Amino acid sequence: MKTGLSSLFRRALKKAPPLHPIEGKMAKMWIKRRLMALFPELRNNPKALEEAYQGLGLEPKRGVNPGDPLTFFEMTFPE
Repeated sequence: MKTGLSSLFRRALKKAPPLHPIEGKMAKMWIKRRLMALFPELRNNPKALEEAYQGLGLEPKRGVNPGDPLTFFEMTFPE
């Protein structure tokens, strides 16, 4: 019981490790492919595709807890 409680506290206080730049680029590429599949008008317009991606406000993050996915996206709202 003691080790379970201490590991719970350590996990709660531990910050997520930084996301590797390659993983971030792969995530961005995957989101852009999904946008092109959903909105065919973005396929031949890279400027509009980038604006659509930026408009989503998605930020790739790395999971911390054992049940979390390795990489997930957190939505940021404009100020």
